[in-house]
Amino acid sequence: MNTGLTLLKRCLAATLALLLFSALAAGQEKHLTAREIVSRIQAHVGVPWQAETVDTFKAGNPDEPITGIAVTMMATMDVLERATASGKNLVITHEPTFYNHLDKLDVLPQKEKDLVLAAKLAFIAEHHLVVWRFHDHWHQRTPDGIEVGMAHALGWEKQQDAENQYLFVVPETTLESLAADLKKKLDIHVLRVVGDPHLKIKKVGLVPGASGFQKETLVLERNDVDVLVTGEPREWETVEYVADAVAQGKHKGLIILSHIPSEQAGMEECTRWLKSFVNEVPVEFVPARDPFWRY
Repeated sequence: MNTGLTLLKRCLAATLALLLFSALAAGQEKHLTAREIVSRIQAHVGVPWQAETVDTFKAGNPDEPITGIAVTMMATMDVLERATASGKNLVITHEPTFYNHLDKLDVLPQKEKDLVLAAKLAFIAEHHLVVWRFHDHWHQRTPDGIEVGMAHALGWEKQQDAENQYLFVVPETTLESLAADLKKKLDIHVLRVVGDPHLKIKKVGLVPGASGFQKETLVLERNDVDVLVTGEPREWETVEYVADAVAQGKHKGLIILSHIPSEQAGMEECTRWLKSFVNEVPVEFVPARDPFWRY
């Protein structure tokens, strides 16, 4: 009896020790940090990492253990709140977080004392969020990561020009019908168009975001391009250029999607890509809401 009891005690002790060790090991399990996730992105992005880039940490501690990743087009207050509510503390954003291209905190007249900026910074700090921007290198991929996502969202993959990723040959339609189709597929609240609604469209230049006058007109100058679809052109540059072209009787049109809808699907594509090599934590696409409404 004593031998059996001793053996039982030893078995119980060994079991308890094993359970304790497992619990300690689980408690000490190392979580990926934001810095480690970014290093992994740099290793997988497929283009040389540039020394001069906006793709840097914008807020938070890069060595913060990450519980989840929220990928978004723009780290708006609304996006930060939804990311926090779903347990994500690393926000990967395509566009700036603090209202200017370089995310400098001193461009506002009151600098960090500005009430809107201060509230956003306080929310980030309170919830231990880390914000990292992924803009330059996602665009520099071949093909451009944003363009891939937009083509997918529009169902235009097979219409894409093999030699120029920004050009698409679509079944013949009108400018009005194309605008309506884009509005529906991209769920856009407010869409603006320059040109004759009945203009026949066969070739489209899709240049998303705020690409600037030179890149936009480089597409418009092509004789075979009927319409430029873009996100945020300057009204006194590209809009005026197309308006003048229309007044001169040229076969041109312009569809303005607004910035977020013009690139948003590209960050959804980024989410799919990120999931292919980050599986230790949840990765979720958190779309930025279109801020405009139609009156």
